[in-house]
Amino acid sequence: MRRAASAAAGVAALVVLATGCAAGADTGPAPRGTPSAAAGSPAAPAPSGRTPSGSLLVADFGADTVTFVDPARGAFDSVEVGTAPYGLVVGDDGRAWVATAEGVAVVDTAGRSRTALIPYETDGIGPPEHGEYRGGGMGIALAPDGRHVYVGVNRPGGDGTVEVVDTASLEVTGTADVGRRPFDVDVSRDGREVYATDHDSFDVTVVRADTLATRRIEVAPYGTEGGLGSWLKPHYAVVRPSDGRLLLPFEGERLVVLDPASGESRVERMTADTHQHGAAITADGTLLVVGTGPIDPSSDEGPSLTVRAPDGRERIIPLDGPHEDVAVSADGRTAYVTGGFTRDGYWDGITVVDLDSGDTRRLPAGSRPLGVAVL
Repeated sequence: MRRAASAAAGVAALVVLATGCAAGADTGPAPRGTPSAAAGSPAAPAPSGRTPSGSLLVADFGADTVTFVDPARGAFDSVEVGTAPYGLVVGDDGRAWVATAEGVAVVDTAGRSRTALIPYETDGIGPPEHGEYRGGGMGIALAPDGRHVYVGVNRPGGDGTVEVVDTASLEVTGTADVGRRPFDVDVSRDGREVYATDHDSFDVTVVRADTLATRRIEVAPYGTEGGLGSWLKPHYAVVRPSDGRLLLPFEGERLVVLDPASGESRVERMTADTHQHGAAITADGTLLVVGTGPIDPSSDEGPSLTVRAPDGRERIIPLDGPHEDVAVSADGRTAYVTGGFTRDGYWDGITVVDLDSGDTRRLPAGSRPLGVAVL
């Protein structure tokens, strides 16, 4: 396979210098106060009263805040939540749950205030820090009934955990051991299982929601050669609405369709030919995947957004610079792609994508924004 060469020592030395997410040195975010790409751009005025429906919320991985964004005009408010927020999820009650390096922050999105910070119970995560390899919360998901939040907790240098937060008592009620660096967390449609996508151990951990019993399923369509230094690892997953299978994109070349019940998977062809991170799926099964750019500059395409129809047909929409995650408007016509990125090359904003025309525009928003949700 063409990708096999990336495990060779010479190529590995080269790609460490490129954008991506293999284990290695992390330069961290820009120093506080450093002008961003959005510097000098006027913020939208804060709306009076409660936050308007259709606003965006982004996790500022380069700061300690979440930022509220008007999709037409830009950022209009921010709330301090805790060090280096990564993923976030918003419930029907308007509360946002934010995975920070310190704990799970609870944000009242209507009143725009933090109401709680729930510390982790996982040991060995270290002091709160910034940077790609910092300990603490990463992926986060909400149960369909809204009663529990599940957060993937990175334990630097070792296996991670999924912690269960009771959304009524605001307490951690259980912990399950999962693989290394749980980039993403998803929940089955019936709420009975939780899925942690474990980046550095090439697997998905299936967690039973009632007993917290676990089983691991290897997801490595290119193999596991290269170990921690490999770039060909799982990053984000989505649960397909039609059948509950997990969809995990790799490199704009392969889509792993995983049956979490049997552990069996098949691989379907993708066409973007770019290193891929964040993913989202609409109610009709349209898959959106963020391409961050090349890991092999001689052959790979640049950053893009893949829009994959349920029948497998794909449209590739070019993006200007690396991005990380994506959310879709309620009407399914607009995508919001965060420019934070977990490696160097990030920028402080969102690309707004018209999914009908493919037109894009860049919108200053937040500080190295990663997670994103539509309110």
